[in-house]
Amino acid sequence: MIVAHLLDPQSKYATACRLDPRTTAISLGAELSLGNVTENELYEAMDWLLARQTALEKRLSQRHLTDGDLVLYDVSSTWFEGRTCPLARYGHSRDGKRHRLPLVFGLLCDQAGRPIAVEAFPGNTGDPATVASQITRLRQRFGLSRVALVGDRGMLTEARIQKDLKPADIDWISALRKPAIRKLTDQGLVSPEWFDDRHMAAIECEEWYPGERLIVCRNPFLAEECQRKREDLLQATEQGLRVVTEAIQRPKRAYRGKERIQRRVDKVLDKHRMRKHFLVTIADDSLTWQRRDENIRKEAALDGIYLIRTSLPATQISDEKTVQAYKNLSSVERAFQCFKASDLRIRPIHHRTSDRVKAHLLIGMLAYYVERHMRELLAPLIFADEEKPQRKSPVDPARLSSSARK
Repeated sequence: MIVAHLLDPQSKYATACRLDPRTTAISLGAELSLGNVTENELYEAMDWLLARQTALEKRLSQRHLTDGDLVLYDVSSTWFEGRTCPLARYGHSRDGKRHRLPLVFGLLCDQAGRPIAVEAFPGNTGDPATVASQITRLRQRFGLSRVALVGDRGMLTEARIQKDLKPADIDWISALRKPAIRKLTDQGLVSPEWFDDRHMAAIECEEWYPGERLIVCRNPFLAEECQRKREDLLQATEQGLRVVTEAIQRPKRAYRGKERIQRRVDKVLDKHRMRKHFLVTIADDSLTWQRRDENIRKEAALDGIYLIRTSLPATQISDEKTVQAYKNLSSVERAFQCFKASDLRIRPIHHRTSDRVKAHLLIGMLAYYVERHMRELLAPLIFADEEKPQRKSPVDPARLSSSARK
């Protein structure tokens, strides 16, 4: 509503673009003297707003982005009620709604987490496939000649970097997947012994990542949690295998047959995804197993380790700021939580046309933009921490400031 007033204060839709029929029952409706707002008027307001999305996003980019800035990007999904919207297609549902058609939407934010632009995609669109349109938006719509895109390792894959980012001369900050980290570890390029009290170490690998900087990070708290979780899963798997053994050895109605026992064992191993850590021997009337200690040791060596990759030189951004930039993607995750949880509640979506769905998401983004600024201004009243998180290293978890604890 506030952003609509900035574009066209005289428009009759400027005061209605963020309202619903309940508005007349709360103070905002009385303050704006809206009277009764009908459903058709709300739909007209959505259509009016969508026609101005490009201008709105350009205005936001001019306010919060400049050449050389970092831009955060991530995607999420929601679900659609019904089957008539062209954007609603079967695909991976992050919400676990297997019987609902999902919708995918991407959110561009500045490095502080303020939303700049939102875009809707068909529900069967993979995360990496949304990157190309964001490059076009940054270059052509926002007119940015130099920009660095920050995205997670599932978004900025090696294929996207080679096909989309490099040809467009776009820098990036992302991370490597576990197999790539394990490959570097096997070559002796990553070792837990390197880490100092900062829990960071910079390396180079011109053979596989030419012209890039690699920053290896180790989170000791995450490492402890990984070790605890792995041991719990190993013990749970062993308990499940003991149950199968007892079924084989019981005097009555005992399990017999290698294939039958194999199916039961597979179910136990797949339940906790511990197949790679056990050596199982099955016969027609027996079952034995043992842990693969060497596999467990190799996996434990990577506990808490993640690796940031970037094309930006150290003269432009330090190792610490590079790691912090990647961790700032959590602000986009918080935006998605606000979108889909109790604050804004953009889901489920009942609109039947693509344009109404796009307008629905745009309204949600603008509402989050306003709410975010309100939280910053009202921080003392809502007991929010007004100071930056205190940490010795960007790898360390954030802690409350001394003023907030007081």
